[in-house]
Amino acid sequence: MSKKTNKWFKKVRGSYLPITWQGALTYLPYVAYLVITYYYAMVYYGFSLTSLFIIVPNWVAAIAVMSWVASRKS
Repeated sequence: MSKKTNKWFKKVRGSYLPITWQGALTYLPYVAYLVITYYYAMVYYGFSLTSLFIIVPNWVAAIAVMSWVASRKS
């Protein structure tokens, strides 16, 4: 009888990497959100302080949520 684990992520140097398809599917919207927020800030505000005020809070929140999900599933 094989032992099934419910781990989706592996902890690597303070971060998490997906090791199953469920983990990879969880990472796709996360990465898409990071790209979309960066694109939105650069298109509408360019390289200015305003774009930094859009990117940083969004990315910090996304990283916090993704780290929490990954820690629960690793």
